[in-house]
Amino acid sequence: MATPPVSTNLVRGLLEPCLLSLLEAGPDYGLSLSQRLETSGIGPVPGGTLYPALLRLDRRGLVTTSWRPSPSGPARKYFELTPLGTSELAERRREWRRLSAALGGVIEGNAQETHTSADEAETRG
Repeated sequence: MATPPVSTNLVRGLLEPCLLSLLEAGPDYGLSLSQRLETSGIGPVPGGTLYPALLRLDRRGLVTTSWRPSPSGPARKYFELTPLGTSELAERRREWRRLSAALGGVIEGNAQETHTSADEAETRG
């Protein structure tokens, strides 16, 4: 049985670091990236979501683009990670580890609260 795709809202928020991570393996083009995201269990990412994310990465200097011949049709636009993109990916991975640990605790009901709850503050107040 196939794993259901991840929530669309979650994918939108995490798409850019996912794309950077896929591009770490080497240059790739949009349709291939979309297929890789789908086969990884994230689910289908429509072009109207994928290509604007790739454009944002390009505008920020995190990827570069080049046109390459395709064996089956018109040339394809390839995206390649830049050194700045590699640094950004490392930072996003650090953020992900922190966020993942915190969310896991909250969602699983094992959160270790590090602040005083509003109720406790009111009773002292």
